[in-house]
Amino acid sequence: MVMNSGKGLKLFFCIFIILLALIPANFGLCKTRSKPVVIIPVEGKVGPAMASFLKRAVAEAKSQNPEFIIFEINTFGGRVDSALDIVDTLLSIDKIRSISYVKTKAISAGALIALSSGRLYMKKGTTIGDCAPIAYSKEGVKEMGEKFQSPLRAQFRALAKRNGFSERLAESMVSKDKEIIQTIKHKVHYYFGKHEFNELPEKTRAEYKFVKTIVKKGELLTMDDVEAKALLFSRSSVNDLDELFDLLKINKNDVEKIRQTWSETMTGYLIVISPILMMIGLAGIYLELKSPGFGIPGAVGVTCLVLALASQHLTGLANYTELLIILAGFVFLGVEIFVLPGFGIAGVLGILLVFSGMVLALQGFTLPSPEFPWQMDIFIHNIIIVLGICIFSLFLSMAVFRYILPRMSLSGKGPFLDATLEKSHADSFESLKLNLGDKGIAISFLRPSGKADFNGNRVDVISQSEFINKGEIIKVIELTKNKIIVEKQEVYDV
Repeated sequence: MVMNSGKGLKLFFCIFIILLALIPANFGLCKTRSKPVVIIPVEGKVGPAMASFLKRAVAEAKSQNPEFIIFEINTFGGRVDSALDIVDTLLSIDKIRSISYVKTKAISAGALIALSSGRLYMKKGTTIGDCAPIAYSKEGVKEMGEKFQSPLRAQFRALAKRNGFSERLAESMVSKDKEIIQTIKHKVHYYFGKHEFNELPEKTRAEYKFVKTIVKKGELLTMDDVEAKALLFSRSSVNDLDELFDLLKINKNDVEKIRQTWSETMTGYLIVISPILMMIGLAGIYLELKSPGFGIPGAVGVTCLVLALASQHLTGLANYTELLIILAGFVFLGVEIFVLPGFGIAGVLGILLVFSGMVLALQGFTLPSPEFPWQMDIFIHNIIIVLGICIFSLFLSMAVFRYILPRMSLSGKGPFLDATLEKSHADSFESLKLNLGDKGIAISFLRPSGKADFNGNRVDVISQSEFINKGEIIKVIELTKNKIIVEKQEVYDV
């Protein structure tokens, strides 16, 4: 059989192309680059600084189009509003790529964050759960009521639906008014509130076999890694990150960890001490307004206020609006002090603007929303904080005026007068040229003190032993310190 030359050339050309394509692969010349894996730590107290860092870190991680974004969690929780901001950030990631790894603990707001990823893995011996909203009062820690629990339960239900675990179990991390039981039907586990289960029709209830009580009434669901896996919250328990990498078939060389920058760390510290910075700032500016020129108090005050407001701005709590409100308040106070007499509308308006600006700078909302009841608590707390700042700054400025500024006056070498004005006064005997025996006229009734005229000088005098009528002639009989003792001049005196 003779092969057609045209067909033979085509076949040879196809084989050549295939061999050419295989050569780079065989010699390692076109290795496929694997996608990176990004680790983001979630450590410390949940607050505005953490929310700001995670927002920046997730945006940076997403820009790399990673295979996985792993959140390494170790927190006891913190502010509810910051936790919800973090949840929104985590939900912006593709569910398949986001992973939570509980390194030590994920308690309270930490549990909410951990369950926001598509998958959960836990290190052996770690815990998760107990997300009841609490508040601190004079009586100590108290659990917030239904008004606060309801929106949190709704958030946990949404996460349960998204990630495929029991909604009732998720809700039991927030509220402890229900007893949750585990049942089995056709080898599948179902979870009910005990009261809810007892209300099922008897025929339906008979289809489920009671297994055990998972959460007793009056308790919150808190799980270790073994329980979390058994209840289908966690995919697996591992010894460390290396074991998690092996489980997910991750090459360690592809792992990158995003850490806080020095500015984010500094911002976290400044957020904690921002009330103190505001107090020092107000005291410094008040001292500067009450003293001439622009010196150390003004510089310290402005620096402290700028640091406090900058930390709030960097975490997203404050923006330029709050800064402008505070600046406008100081302008009105300056007008009241230097331009307008007394204390009126400008002063009151200035105080209100500074106070409002500082309150707004401490929160991420303007007015509390009924949809988020904890915002009212934050709002009231911030008002109390700012009131305390204003009061303590006033006391601080008074203490500086009284004890520090007098000691800061400078002295130098040179000739000085030894005499002092310690014993001098405006109506001293030397200035009045009064001597013992001088005569004058009583220009008021002396009972026993009153007014007298000596050589055209009006002075205060005291009668020694009797009342003297107005118009009587008197004589100086004693000069002691600033007192002039007189008596009535008798007609036979010469």
